[in-house]
Amino acid sequence: MRLFYTSLLTASLAALPCVASAADISTAQPVPYFPQSDYRPDISPVPELLGHQFGERISEPAAISRFFEQLASRYPQQVKLVHYGKSWQGRPLFYAVIGSSSNISKLAEIEAGMRKLAEPSSLSEPEAKQLIASLPASVWIAGSLHGNEISPADAAMALAYHLLADQSALTQQILSNTLVYIDPLQNPDGHHRFVSRYYATVGLEHSPDRLSAEQNEPWPNGRTNHYLFDMNRDWISLTQPETASRVRALQQMYPLLFVDSHEMGGDMGYYFSPEAEPYNPHIQASQRQVLNKVGQNNAKWFDELGYHYFTREIFDAFYPGYGASWPLYYGSVSMTYEMASARGHHYRMQDGQILTFADGIQRNFVAFKATLETASQQASTLLQNFYQYRKTAAAQGEKDGLRSFIFAAERDLAGHQKLMGVLTQHGIKVEQAQQAFRACGKDYQAGSYLIRTNQPSYHLMRTLLDDTVPMDKAFLEKQEQRRANNLPDQIYDVTAWSLPLMYNLQMQRCNQAPRVNTTVVGPDTLIAGSVSTPDARYGYVVPWGDMAAARFLSAALQQGLTLRSSDLPFTHQNGQRYPAGTLVLSRADNPADLTTKVQQLAQQSGARVQGLDNSWVTDGPNFGSFNVPAVPKINVAMLWDEPTNPLSAGSARFVLERGIGYPVTAIRPAQLRSADLSRYQVLILPATGSGSYQQALGSVGSENLRQFVQRGGVLITLGNATSYLLEGDKPLLSSKREYQVSEQEKPANEARVPGRVLAEYREFEQMLKPYQADPDWVPGFIANAVVDQNHWLTAGIAEQVRSLYVGNHIYQPLRINDGRNVVNFAAPKDLLAGGFVWEENRQQIAHKPLVMVQSHGRGQVIAFTQEPNFRAYVDGMHLLYINAVFRGAAHAGALR
Repeated sequence: MRLFYTSLLTASLAALPCVASAADISTAQPVPYFPQSDYRPDISPVPELLGHQFGERISEPAAISRFFEQLASRYPQQVKLVHYGKSWQGRPLFYAVIGSSSNISKLAEIEAGMRKLAEPSSLSEPEAKQLIASLPASVWIAGSLHGNEISPADAAMALAYHLLADQSALTQQILSNTLVYIDPLQNPDGHHRFVSRYYATVGLEHSPDRLSAEQNEPWPNGRTNHYLFDMNRDWISLTQPETASRVRALQQMYPLLFVDSHEMGGDMGYYFSPEAEPYNPHIQASQRQVLNKVGQNNAKWFDELGYHYFTREIFDAFYPGYGASWPLYYGSVSMTYEMASARGHHYRMQDGQILTFADGIQRNFVAFKATLETASQQASTLLQNFYQYRKTAAAQGEKDGLRSFIFAAERDLAGHQKLMGVLTQHGIKVEQAQQAFRACGKDYQAGSYLIRTNQPSYHLMRTLLDDTVPMDKAFLEKQEQRRANNLPDQIYDVTAWSLPLMYNLQMQRCNQAPRVNTTVVGPDTLIAGSVSTPDARYGYVVPWGDMAAARFLSAALQQGLTLRSSDLPFTHQNGQRYPAGTLVLSRADNPADLTTKVQQLAQQSGARVQGLDNSWVTDGPNFGSFNVPAVPKINVAMLWDEPTNPLSAGSARFVLERGIGYPVTAIRPAQLRSADLSRYQVLILPATGSGSYQQALGSVGSENLRQFVQRGGVLITLGNATSYLLEGDKPLLSSKREYQVSEQEKPANEARVPGRVLAEYREFEQMLKPYQADPDWVPGFIANAVVDQNHWLTAGIAEQVRSLYVGNHIYQPLRINDGRNVVNFAAPKDLLAGGFVWEENRQQIAHKPLVMVQSHGRGQVIAFTQEPNFRAYVDGMHLLYINAVFRGAAHAGALR
């Protein structure tokens, strides 16, 4: 494999944390290099702008910000800097727009023109043609979404510098008819984490050894953002401020090409479009044609410079939550670029050659420049394709016979408000009915939500709302063949992501567009709270069943209010029926300013609070019953660090801290082994990544957890962490993991066995399967699960929930004398709600537990066999998780 070695200028000791070695210096072309470049003599030198040459040092977020601020300050006629948000840790999110002075001077007008082109119904054909003829092409270069993928951010700076410095005909042609949007660092928090830890490990010289500390990041590594989210999966749910802000920014311009620049394993070369199969069927043929043109032009320049590359083999375009996927559904052409990562300054590849950080910068830069050339050459085609995509999409709904999606919104008002706000943020128009109406044989009340399909966002709408986006049949047949030969499948990510299913909301598909007075829904995701009868004599109740009530509970406990929660539904003397879980706040138990506090909490949380003049209940438990236990203010701890899966830990913490505003204390295994846990009432074990809790905690830690539960603590396990409860001589959960269902008998110990006739090929295939093998890995589908409505853990939960199912852990149900299986997967015929699952897994998963509860001493363990907080976008499972935390503590016997 030929490598392009880049030149690095010797840095001063003050600029680097260690002495530069001879291995840092090369004598080939400088970075960035592109054939026939002709740099202006008056351009500011890179060290003056950045503090070092490209490739000499991995740039910190602050240095990257300063670099672009300097460019915008020194070259204002060609550069505009736009701040579009902040990360969790307060670091700026920004992009730079670079173009000719003429285009930059008209930037607001150009962007307004693109927004007009994005709404075809508002334009006549002559107006559309005039816009297409006058607007420039636009390319968005997005770097380092994963913070430890280091070369894209510096390559983005190299590109910006080159575009301003180079006087060649190619660059001037690009600038004349193409606006270049550069978002250099999409994840500044994760990038800072990586860079600071990397340089903390460097000694006298940078080590290329893959065994070195430099090449092996400590937990949780720099890939994720502050809350440990992989933001390259967040584009459909918009849970993170970095993602939501970026989507808003893209909708100001609708760039025609979107490049999401990443890094991959250090031995893998360079990858660019076209993508691997399967393709999402909502991607249009015109978009795939452009992907091929981009790839071919990239290949031309890589061939000229001697860089190896590959296409199509991995990184599919099926899941819509990638940065390289989401823009496709507004009509752009988006793609992933992946560079082999040095994960530092140097990396020794398997063939012995040294890959450098500067190599990554250079190759990314060439790919970016080649893509800009394609955009410049295809400007009118890209604009025409974008307009046609949006225009034909608006007519597609009628052609397909689907005219509207309708949400009755009869329960979980907070969940409906959040989903409608998220869809609005995606650019989908959502309406709310102001009166009752009838459509497709069903009556709907005022307040129901309506989404008409005749919108330019039709393909995005269908991608987000359909139960299943089908994969190509031939592709699935190929995967079955691979499974039969014990080869891994080629499904890259989950196969289902339907937002209504994951929110556990009911949605109707209708072939009519109802005629009803509506208002357009805005992007707010929080419902408005209220307090009825605020001067009620007895106190207040908060009906349980949505995240607004959970936010109220969280805030009320932190303000020192006393609450009870009913295990059972009840009917009050006022004639209203209240669900299980309903919160009760009496004036007798609370301070004199209860009314003021309740009103404030309702407004902040979105809860619907109702005042009661008396406590008389005509059906169900009275408020003084043992079936209406007090909910204590609790301290929640979570296991943190190796071997915890960072994604599981991050989302589990995020749902509590940012979903309902309740703090969580993170504790590392080394402290947890022998820590005094008496200050905590709830301990959460997220799923594991590499390694096991048994190994990390040892017998001492396991016994400490046992004593914690015995004394009245609540131990909650998520996903594969449930396996930890089954280990040891005294397991905390009386279940077992299952092997794959097999027709094979246990092999005999003898060297020879009786003969057997294989009448069918299927029998031969059965003989190939190992004895006592794990079930096949499931990439991810949405499963229906049935809820036991008679248990305190499921208070306020619907009779059916939907869970993402990922992996191959299947557990036996608890026997009735050991505990309760409070949520079980549905029957085989009903199990699959969305996506794809292997038939054998579908049969075996059916009826198995999703949530189990088992008591020990005064405490209990609550086991989620799948992640209730998967990517924090399975909103319909969040209240069940919150019940486990707060109602679990209410039902534990810890002395307080």
